[in-house]
Amino acid sequence: MNNKLLKDKATPRGAYPHIKRVGDFLFISGTSSRLPDNSFAGVHQVDEMGTMHLDIEEQTRAVLNNIKDYLSTEGASMADVVDVTTFLVNMNDFGGYNKVYAEFFKAETGPARTTVAVHQLPHPNLVVEIKAMAYKPL
Repeated sequence: MNNKLLKDKATPRGAYPHIKRVGDFLFISGTSSRLPDNSFAGVHQVDEMGTMHLDIEEQTRAVLNNIKDYLSTEGASMADVVDVTTFLVNMNDFGGYNKVYAEFFKAETGPARTTVAVHQLPHPNLVVEIKAMAYKPL
């Protein structure tokens, strides 16, 4: 078994790695749009009162790019992903999430997928978190 933490990514907020290899399988921990400086992609202040706009498309793209980077540390790519579980804070964001997801995966060749709504994620600026499993023989 092999655990990896990537120094150029946000540090996990707990005792877990970004990616774990077990034999030919790669497990990606729940991944958000958090950046190495602890800010978040897809969070925009829209007025002087501090009102925030949380952009599902930008956050989804950042999450999937983080997953892509984690996979690359094991010589894997998004084509090796076999299962995805997505957590959305609001199912009204499903359309924007699905649009960006289709930039990374195709229905004919992509992984199995489950998408669920959750009450909240570990930070109020997060609207999406994704975990994944890939198959990449050594």
